Amino acid sequence: MSPDVHAVDPGRCGVISSQVAPRRELILRAAVQQRLLDPDGALLAGFVDFDAVATRVGSLHSAFPSSSQVLHTFAAKANCLVPVLSELRALGMGCEVASPGELAQALAAGFAPEQIVFDSPAKTRAELRHALDLGVAVNADNFQELDRIGEILKARSTPSASRIGIRINPQVGGGSIAAMSTATATSKFGIALDDQGSQERLVRAYRERPYLNWVHTHVGSQGVSLDLIAQGIAKAVAFADGVNAELGRRQVTGIDIGGGLPVNFTSDETAPGFDDYVAALHEHAPALFTGGYDIVTEFGRAVLAKDGFTAAYVEYTKTSGGRRIAITHAGAQVAARTVFMPDSWPLRIGVHDPSGAHKNSEPVVQDVAGPCCFAGDLVATGRELPLLEPGDIVTLLDTGAYYFSTPFHYNSLPEPAVYGVRVDASGDVHFQVLRPAQTIDQLLARHGH
Repeated sequence: MSPDVHAVDPGRCGVISSQVAPRRELILRAAVQQRLLDPDGALLAGFVDFDAVATRVGSLHSAFPSSSQVLHTFAAKANCLVPVLSELRALGMGCEVASPGELAQALAAGFAPEQIVFDSPAKTRAELRHALDLGVAVNADNFQELDRIGEILKARSTPSASRIGIRINPQVGGGSIAAMSTATATSKFGIALDDQGSQERLVRAYRERPYLNWVHTHVGSQGVSLDLIAQGIAKAVAFADGVNAELGRRQVTGIDIGGGLPVNFTSDETAPGFDDYVAALHEHAPALFTGGYDIVTEFGRAVLAKDGFTAAYVEYTKTSGGRRIAITHAGAQVAARTVFMPDSWPLRIGVHDPSGAHKNSEPVVQDVAGPCCFAGDLVATGRELPLLEPGDIVTLLDTGAYYFSTPFHYNSLPEPAVYGVRVDASGDVHFQVLRPAQTIDQLLARHGH
């Protein structure tokens, strides 16, 4: 057992060691010392390690061949905080958005329109007009949306600068989490490529609309294998090749291959990595890298999940039916996926004393519960962890994406503060407020008072 970390592997309910853990402890201790976490007020907070994010984004850029023209966009849904998006922009990324709110956040973060891709299965006419006026790239989800786009473009006095494409569903199947699988036979997303008559109708759409010059696909993310993702992208490349061959011209010039790299939630290891993803593409879709197509990616979870964590105080502990239970301030409001789908989204839990130091006591089976007023508000059940006591701090690891950045407003619990973190060469920790903690007055205003 490593003396410097206690984080549970959900699959084994054991204790794992980590090289990353000392850095997290350094950050947590500094947060306590600077009273960003405080048992009398700041009971819950999220942290994003910007140094680690920069390294991860660098690995994404270096994984793709330098000979390819690639725009790596960040899926804003994964963490829509404007300062986070601004940081990613500074690291050379674009932004994928799926709502008018996310589009506004991307623009506020400083992304140029040509760096933004607008994906959504339910774009309104007003949203489409706005995107086309700005010059944001648009991926149409269905034939009816294509008709809307055509009507808007016809009414314009000048051409739009937007790159316009069609999202196809390659129908290659699903992974282990149905909700994350977007290329099943009946997926809500895109135009089903293998449905009867679909390919012929798609080719006709490109023929009749010379401004259609992109193809988009996204197979899924967590629970979907790299081979399945690559197979779906291979079908998109083959479709683009077929359109160009059928039309006798290079009309399709770019392929948006989505994102979807799964994240390892069982340890600090990054596996698979972006290089593994690109290797799978080389195996299944080598034509993607021949220089015939520009490429857009849309990674979200893989960029931020492992470089963020949530920290919360333990308020009470008790025993019920022989089971130890720790009541903490981190539950469904910041970990909705884990609470409502614990088998699909298990999280590692770190255990710390009030100073932020890792606790090293003998593991005890216990539940880690949140503050929400329903019985299922548990972030861990039956885990072997060092004994939790009131005033201790728990950390929910790998939560930089889709967790504290997108709170669930159950019980009207205020949104927690979120901090960006950098550590200088001297080991000093510097925090940046990414989102201040919501006050009760702000909460009341949000609810009509």
